[in-house]
Amino acid sequence: MTNSENPPALLRHLTLVGLMGVGKTTIGRRLARRLGAAFRDADEEVERAAGRTVSEIFADFGEPAFREGERKVIDRLLAQPDPLIIGLGGGAFIQDETRALVKDKAISIWLKADLDVLIERVGRKPGARPLLSQGDPAEIMARLERERAPLYAEADIVVDTSVGSHEQSADQVIDALRTYQEGMRE
Repeated sequence: MTNSENPPALLRHLTLVGLMGVGKTTIGRRLARRLGAAFRDADEEVERAAGRTVSEIFADFGEPAFREGERKVIDRLLAQPDPLIIGLGGGAFIQDETRALVKDKAISIWLKADLDVLIERVGRKPGARPLLSQGDPAEIMARLERERAPLYAEADIVVDTSVGSHEQSADQVIDALRTYQEGMRE
């Protein structure tokens, strides 16, 4: 029986964490459809709450103000009664308070991929990632990976999305989620 024919019931919210280009939004939408849950992109929710883009918030108020707003939005999403699948921005899970909220109220899944794969993926849409316009994208991605990987590693589940389609990555997440939730019940 395939995962899509018999997906596990969600016991808690799922949060997808990882670097840009790893597939948090694309895989998250597929998971939501297959698991019968709503998907929320945390950056989109921050933009909706603030009435401005993430880039505008950073430019006008700075990163600390953005991170505070982001934490509040994630807290609000995690307070929803029905389990959601939430794609977090790449920097959200590395914030101590936000990571603590996620650990308390959700199952966290680190979607990871080889750096070369991520660089190729983010390079498909030049200019779409403001952070990468601040220098050499490969150097920036390598630095972010070095800085963030130890904190992403605190996620409950790790799934490598380096190879295969987004559907195959969703299958891997569902398999890992099933195993993880079975362990929660024991």
